[in-house]
Amino acid sequence: MLCRIGEIEVWRILEMNAPFLMPEELFPTAGPDVRDIVNAHVPGQLCPGTGRLILPVQGFLLKTPSHTILVDSCVGNDKTVPGNPNWNKRSDNRFLAALTAAGVGPADIDYVLCTHLHTDHVGWNTKLEDGRWVPTFANARYLMPAADDEVFRQRAGDSYVESVLPVIKAGQAELVTPGHMLGDCVTLIATPGHTPGHVSIMLKSGDSEAVITGDALHSTVQCWRPDWLFKYDMDGEMAVASRRRLLEEVSESRRIVLGGHFVLPSIGRVKAEGNVFRWEED
Repeated sequence: MLCRIGEIEVWRILEMNAPFLMPEELFPTAGPDVRDIVNAHVPGQLCPGTGRLILPVQGFLLKTPSHTILVDSCVGNDKTVPGNPNWNKRSDNRFLAALTAAGVGPADIDYVLCTHLHTDHVGWNTKLEDGRWVPTFANARYLMPAADDEVFRQRAGDSYVESVLPVIKAGQAELVTPGHMLGDCVTLIATPGHTPGHVSIMLKSGDSEAVITGDALHSTVQCWRPDWLFKYDMDGEMAVASRRRLLEEVSESRRIVLGGHFVLPSIGRVKAEGNVFRWEED
């Protein structure tokens, strides 16, 4: 178990932890000293062999008093991702093994909660079975941001066709908006910009609170530089505004923060320092 938020157990479901892209590519507005800044604030995130930024791909399993919830389902197996050889047509059951280690199987998941509909957050939504894409979690309701579905449905890319549309056709999808709650413990909060409907997840149980960022931030270096755009932000200006707002909220409240792509262990708190913020591992 990664941590406990009141009565909620939070388990890390790690699919991979590997170099992704060069920091100059991922943060195109960061300037020529991007590597020095990353090294200064997030030691170990730059791979010494490749120079690329190491980004975990992981989900979080929540065991609440009422539900078993999977937040984000990573890349998945057999998926078409031609732009990334490490993600394309994978055959690796580390993700499912992590679920087993947490004491649950696919049939035990009550809800799959997608913070947004990018490839590395929806992949295990489905599995390939007899040449067909079918929901991996047969008993689950899949909660997906309605604003994302509107955009990605029109594009009908590989990820949507393989990992989202089969869930909708199976009648297991529920399109939701910020403010949606699962029981008394889990609430969706609006953090648009990375995608139109992107949400982060508020956890509250007793006196304990935490936030799962989704892709509102991709690295803790963005605490110090929230103005840095990320390569895959669909609306960069909106993403910066959402990021600043989220950082202000979690710093004021001292909530625990869980980042899906943060350097492991991916858990800590944020402290305000003037106009920027500092990341502190928990």
